[in-house]
Amino acid sequence: MSGKRAVVALGGNAITREFEEGNIYQQFANTRRSLLGVARMIEQDYLLALTHGIGPQVGNFMRRVEATRDILPPIPLGVMVADLCGGMGYMITQSLQNKLSIRKIDRQVVTIPAQVIVDKDDPSILNPAKFVGSFFPEEQVEELRRERNWIMKEDPGRGWRRVVPSPEPKTIVEQKIIKELFDQGVIVVTVGGGGIPVYVEEDGTYEGVDAVIDKDPASAVLAKAVGATELHLLTAVDKVAINYGTPKQEDIARLTLADARKYMRAGEFPCGSMGPKIQAAVQFLEAGGEKVLITSVEKHIQALEGQTGTLLLP
Repeated sequence: MSGKRAVVALGGNAITREFEEGNIYQQFANTRRSLLGVARMIEQDYLLALTHGIGPQVGNFMRRVEATRDILPPIPLGVMVADLCGGMGYMITQSLQNKLSIRKIDRQVVTIPAQVIVDKDDPSILNPAKFVGSFFPEEQVEELRRERNWIMKEDPGRGWRRVVPSPEPKTIVEQKIIKELFDQGVIVVTVGGGGIPVYVEEDGTYEGVDAVIDKDPASAVLAKAVGATELHLLTAVDKVAINYGTPKQEDIARLTLADARKYMRAGEFPCGSMGPKIQAAVQFLEAGGEKVLITSVEKHIQALEGQTGTLLLP
C-alpha cells in the first residue's frame, strides 16, 4: 500500500438523483458512476473508507411508512437509518467489488452499519430543525402534529415538512474493528447516513435515537478514528464558492483553515448547503488531517489530478 489514507463521503443525491423516479435500477447505475474516482484511488493504493448520505432515500422510506401505517406497524426513524445503511451499503459494496474484479485488483470490500454515539441532551433533540420526508399542505399540519406527534415546520418557499433531530456525532461504537479492517487494506463502507444514532445510558448500555446525523461531520469523526490524512466530500458542485448564486459568485480552488473559518463567520456557507461540509473540513484539519477535497461526484477523477475541486489545507 502507498500509505495514503482517506475517507470518501458520497452524497445521497449521487445515488438517487433529482428528476429521476429513483427505482433500484437507477440507483445501481448511479452508484456505479459515483465510484469512478474511488476506483482510481484504489488503483493508487489508497487505504479507504467510504460513507454515504441517505437524504432522498430516507424521504422515500418515510413515504412508504406513511402510506402503509393503516396496515403495518410504523418503523421508527432510527431503524429506517439502520435499514438504509445496510441496503445502500450493499449497493456500494457490490458495485465496487465488480469494478475491482474488472480491473483485476485484489482488495476486499465490506459494509459495516455503524452506531454513532450522540449526546441525549443535544440541543437539536430539544429543538429539531432537519427537514425530512414529504411536503404537506398547511391545512394538514395540525392533524399530523396531533395524530402522529410530529414536529412540523415550514420549509420556506416549498411547503410544510416534518423536522427531526440532527445531533452532533461524538464517536463510533464499532470504530476499533473498522480501523483494524482499514489498516489491513479492506475497503470499509460504513457510517452511512451519518451512522445509526444512539446514546449511552447511565449503565453503559446503548439506546437508539430517532434522528438523522449529518454525514459530513460524521465522516470527519470516522476519518479521525481510522487515522486518515485525507477527507473527500463529494457533492453536487465542482468547487466551493463564495457569494454563491449571485453575480459576484467566486469559485475557490484552495482554502486555508483560517480562510474557511473567516467565511463561515461571514455566513458564506449556509447550514442547508455547504455549511456542514466546511464545518466537517475544519474539524478534520483541526484534528490533524492534511487535506480536504470538495468536488462533484462527476469531477472526482479530474479533482484527483488537480484540474478542479476545492482543496482545504491547514
